[in-house]
Amino acid sequence: MGAAGLRALLNSVRYEVLPARATEEKVLAHVPRDVVVTITASPVKGLEPTLALTERLAAQGYRVVPHVPARLLRDDAHLKEVAGRLREAGVDDVFVPAGDADPPAGSFEGALPVLRRLSELGGPFADVGITGYPESHPLIHDDLTIQAMWDKRAHATYIVSNLCFDPRVLGEWIARIRRRDVSLPVYLGVAGPVQRTKLLAMATKIGVGESTRFLTKHASWFLRFAAPGGYSPEKLLTRTEETLDAPSAGVAGLHLFTFNQIAETEAWRRALLDRLVG
Repeated sequence: MGAAGLRALLNSVRYEVLPARATEEKVLAHVPRDVVVTITASPVKGLEPTLALTERLAAQGYRVVPHVPARLLRDDAHLKEVAGRLREAGVDDVFVPAGDADPPAGSFEGALPVLRRLSELGGPFADVGITGYPESHPLIHDDLTIQAMWDKRAHATYIVSNLCFDPRVLGEWIARIRRRDVSLPVYLGVAGPVQRTKLLAMATKIGVGESTRFLTKHASWFLRFAAPGGYSPEKLLTRTEETLDAPSAGVAGLHLFTFNQIAETEAWRRALLDRLVG
């Protein structure tokens, strides 16, 4: 894409991190305060590590967006408790996916009932993100995922697209959701400059149950990272240029999946920005 467009995306970036032992230290060492940090939640470890890391990073001056998966919430009282705790920490933006917990921790099976309940509670958060699926969801038909975005749009302020490695698929998906009058801004979910060996090591560290699920769901990712020439986020963005540059696309920025390779991701972003300025 054009240098100006790519520069704008790189300056409106969110880093997704996992709440592991060294995450806080890595963020403090490498991530500028103007970069939004989003924190995932694990179906195995529950919400507590996410909430605790959110509180610590928010206290350090970061704009933090915790993931609050519907299927990790026990009940309405738990939702109120989580919302209150996050507001107290100064959080004004949450990301609400359905989540992978199976079975769910309580009565919330999907994101929509949680989103509706947050609206009924007076909308404690200025911004609420929901998931988009450019590549087919393994269990849900494409038309249903787009319908779900339509249903959720009144309770959300933006969409984060799930990982996609195919510029054509990404372009077609954005066109489809706009044709369906889903007008929420989109943050493009893009893998950072990840090395396959480090990704495998990270997947293993998450824990046996987690990594098995991760590897099973995302086997095709590893093939992409292992392909000749490797994976380049810059290449993907350049090949999606026409889609991203169109005003109708409504692309607000990048959501970079760091896989906790936080130093490498920020070094890549800074180097690319420096090249674009030069």
